[in-house]
Amino acid sequence: MTDPSLNPILLSIAVVAMFALVWGGVRTFRAGERQKGVLMLVAALVLLGNLLIWSV
Repeated sequence: MTDPSLNPILLSIAVVAMFALVWGGVRTFRAGERQKGVLMLVAALVLLGNLLIWSV
């Protein structure tokens, strides 16, 4: 179990990581490495799903 006072910090880190994955995925996709870009975008969607679950 984590300390409840850490929840906002952990959620903030996860949001920043999600945006970094989206940004990197789009850049990688445009650079021609389509499979890696799509995988990064899928990872961002999974992280978004986790964020929605954690925030409820």
